[in-house]
Amino acid sequence: MTVNVDHVVEGPEDAPALVFSNSLGTTRQMWGAQAAALSRSFRVVRYDTRGHGGSPVPEGPYSVADLGADVVALLDRLGLERASFCGLSIGGATGIWLGVNAADRFERLVLCCTAAELGPRQQWIERAALVRVDGTAPLADATMDRWFSPEFQEAEPERVKEMREALIATPAEGYAGCCDALRDFDMRAELGEVSVPTLVIAGDDDPVGTPERSHELADGIPEARLEVIAHARHLAAVEQTEAVSDALLEHLKGVTA
Repeated sequence: MTVNVDHVVEGPEDAPALVFSNSLGTTRQMWGAQAAALSRSFRVVRYDTRGHGGSPVPEGPYSVADLGADVVALLDRLGLERASFCGLSIGGATGIWLGVNAADRFERLVLCCTAAELGPRQQWIERAALVRVDGTAPLADATMDRWFSPEFQEAEPERVKEMREALIATPAEGYAGCCDALRDFDMRAELGEVSVPTLVIAGDDDPVGTPERSHELADGIPEARLEVIAHARHLAAVEQTEAVSDALLEHLKGVTA
């Protein structure tokens, strides 16, 4: 069953639509810089993945198919026949599912810092179990090191603090339910079915959606293009906002409402 995810819409009503999907343990606020840059030319829709931010927190487990169906339901609620989609990490996994299962609703895909399979499976089992008992706070230190380089953590402590607080505020069941989704997610055999023009973005130092995994993703999707962002770990959209925004704008050239 779909949930009515919490969302904001910015930009001209008659502009082409662009949907942003957040990573595990964040909210739509992670896309603030990109929304500011692109809402001049696009109708930007940012939503909180189920279990995160202001969205409902149904009891898990969730599946990536559930997350994708939430996006299609959101498009229907907003009266959008078609949109482009940009997701990071679990948001990117959602984008892969949409590219296979709802390609007729999308003009372009951007899959950022993600992969068609994000194992090992056991890590998601253990993390979900930990969070259901202790919440997300015990994950904070290790997560910041995955998300951001030491240089960014030193240069932008307030931004890192903001992201850390978002992680800690994430509802335990919402986070764990999304861990369950990633536990079972593997679309490597279906990448050839993605028929939407796709850009894959990788952080050059991302320990999760590694450059190697990003190469495999881009190689598996017909005519996909890969762009590797320098000096970026897992949350490349936060660490290198301008480079990611520029890559998005280049990929979305020619999209019309």
